[in-house]
Formats: sequence, structure tokens, C-alpha cells
Amino acid sequence: MQIQKHRFFYGWVIVAAAFVVLVVAGGTFYTFGVFFEPLCNDFHWTRATTAGAFSLYLIVHGIVGIVAGRFTDKHGPRLVVGSCAIFLAVGYLLLSYIGTVWQLYLSYGIFIGVGMCGAWIPQAVTITKWFVTKRGMALGIVAAGSGIGQLIFPLLARHIISTDGWRMGYFIMGIAALIFIGIASLFLKGAPEQAGLSPYGAEQVEHTNSSEGNIADETEWTLPQAVKTRAFWGFGAMYILFGFGYVVPFVHVVAHATDIGISSMSAAGILSLIGIGGIAGRLTMGAVSDKIGRKMAISICLAMVGISIIWLLIADQVWMFYLFGAVFGFCYGGTIPSLSALCGEFFGLRSMGTIYGTLILFFTIGAAISAPLAGYMFDVTSSYHPAFLFGGLTSLLAAAITFRFLKPPRPVLS
Repeated sequence: MQIQKHRFFYGWVIVAAAFVVLVVAGGTFYTFGVFFEPLCNDFHWTRATTAGAFSLYLIVHGIVGIVAGRFTDKHGPRLVVGSCAIFLAVGYLLLSYIGTVWQLYLSYGIFIGVGMCGAWIPQAVTITKWFVTKRGMALGIVAAGSGIGQLIFPLLARHIISTDGWRMGYFIMGIAALIFIGIASLFLKGAPEQAGLSPYGAEQVEHTNSSEGNIADETEWTLPQAVKTRAFWGFGAMYILFGFGYVVPFVHVVAHATDIGISSMSAAGILSLIGIGGIAGRLTMGAVSDKIGRKMAISICLAMVGISIIWLLIADQVWMFYLFGAVFGFCYGGTIPSLSALCGEFFGLRSMGTIYGTLILFFTIGAAISAPLAGYMFDVTSSYHPAFLFGGLTSLLAAAITFRFLKPPRPVLS
């Protein structure tokens, strides 16, 4: 097939559409901590029980994410993202009518868990295939959508909860997911070769190997081949530890802040600060990783994530929580484009969706364990300090593993 070059590159349209998907999907996702306390108070559920719905979501998201990644590899992102928009809409609309724990688990754990699989994995796989040069920057722009959503939706949810109740908040989330993600999915396309185009910067592919000697887009690994490499399990170990640390503040920091006397609106602002920091981190570190290497960028960000979580042990004023939110958001957000880009550079693009989706499962396992564990630690000790210490140390360990042990896999011998 003759590859045609055009002055306007359609990949940037895909970047814009994927950005919209992440704004809405990521934004609604980050409202869990805002709805967390109202649900506990209205139904008198323990924090461990309520956080269990988030754990079920993570397990479902991790398992179905492998299927979503594989389907994206074979058929492109449009159908995956469009279907997930429907699941998200149904999940949030059902949440507006729940009255029992099993309904919470069904709505959030199952429907939202399936629906959120259309958020990042198909976008990351698609953008990686459309861009060779400026890949980190393109992924950073898309990932910044989640930060924009995190800036908007938690405060919006808190306002709606204050004026019309949490049920109306969930109802509006469902309508937003159906409309905006559904429309954005129509603009997504599969690999550029299928549209008669070459990836952005393909003519410079020989110059895209990182300074670390990464094998970039040359060896095409299948999942069975990838799981036999140390690189795959290095990724897995890093992801499961990162999941341990990340989810602790995400689920519990708003409740912790209100427990020590911070107003509910100010506490919701912590999530928005995480969103602002995340925007900067995604945009900055995606481009920086193009310069200094993916592994170095990831290691720095993970180390700062751990330090910021440990900072919560002494935080007792609004500015201290907001400083946490900005640093945590920047560094957590900074890992996202670099990790997906590094996966593509290590294992190639042919089966990236399947491999990346499987690696994300490690993250969801760690997060699924950590969310209720942190709630249980609070229920037993009446303090989040043990959970924050645990989350901080596991994030620091993830940084050490990335820096010391994460190396490119060796090529398959023919």
C-alpha cells in the first residue's frame, strides 16, 4: 500500500478527541473521594466497606482492560471507547438510584469498572501508534485531559452535592459521559497505516532510540513472549507498588482532611489541586521524557509521589494539603505518558494494547488491595497515618525498582 503524506496530520485530531475522552472519564473518576463521605454518612457504611466498591472497580478494570487493549490492537479504538461510554453512563445513572451496598458494588464496581477501560488504554495505544517523534508530548497532551477533568469535576460534584444532593451529582456524571465521550469516540481511528498515512516522524525513526538504549519499535513482542522477560515483571513489580501508594490519598485524603477540621469545599479543592498539578506534570514530563529518557523521568516522579504522601503525616492546615495536592498531582501525572511510551518502546506496537493492558492489571491489583486496607487501618486505629506511611514507602520502593532494575528486554532470536 502506498503511504500518503498530507500537510495536515490527522493524528492531532485523534489527540484532541482522546483529550476530550480523558477530561470526562478522568474527571468523573476522580470524584470518588468527594462522594465517599456522603455515602458513608447516609447509609452508615464503614469506610472499608465503601472503599471496597473501588477495589471491585479496580479488579474489573484491570481484567477487562486486557480485553480492551487486545480489541484495540485488532479493531482500533472507536468501538471500544464508544461502548465504554455507554457503560459509564449506565453506571453513573444507576448510582443515582442506589440504596444498598450490593447496588453500589454493581454500579461502580462492575459498570464503571468496565466503562473506564475506554479511558486511558485505547488512547495510549492509539497515540503511541500515530506518533514516533513527539510521542511523549502527544501522550502528555492527552493525559493532561484527565488533569483538566480532575480540576473541574470534583468541585462541580461538591457543588451539586451541596445544592441538590449526591444522587443528582451521579446523574449529571452519567449524562456527561454519554454525550461527550460518545461524540469524541467518532473521531478516533486505528493505526495510521490503515488510513494511508505514516506515523508522525516515522522518517526519523532511526533517531528515536532513547539514550538508555531502548529497543524502540523494532522488535515486536507478543504477550506470551513478553511475560518471559525480566522487563515485563520489572514493570509489574513497579506497577503493583505504585498502585499501593497512589490509591491511598486518592480515596481517603478528602475524608482525612474533613476529619481534622478542614471544610468539605476546601477538602474537595485538594482533588482539584491534584488535577492542576497533574495537568502540568503530564504536559511537562511527557516532553521532558523525550529528552532525558523515560526511565529517569518515571523514577523521579515516583520518588516525589512517595515523599508527598509521607508529607500527609504532618499536614494539618489547608495550605499543607494543597501543597501535597500540587506535588502529588504533578508527579503522579508525570508518570502516565512516560510509562505508556516506555511500554511501546520496550515491547513494540503490534501487541501493545494487550501487553499494556496486562501491565495495568498489576497496578489495579495493588490499588484494589490498598483502598480497603487503608480504610481498615483507619477503622482499627482511627487514624490514616499508618496508611499514608505505607503508601509513601511503597511508592519510594517503586521508584527504586524502576531506576535500578527496569531494563529493555532482549530481542527474540529467530
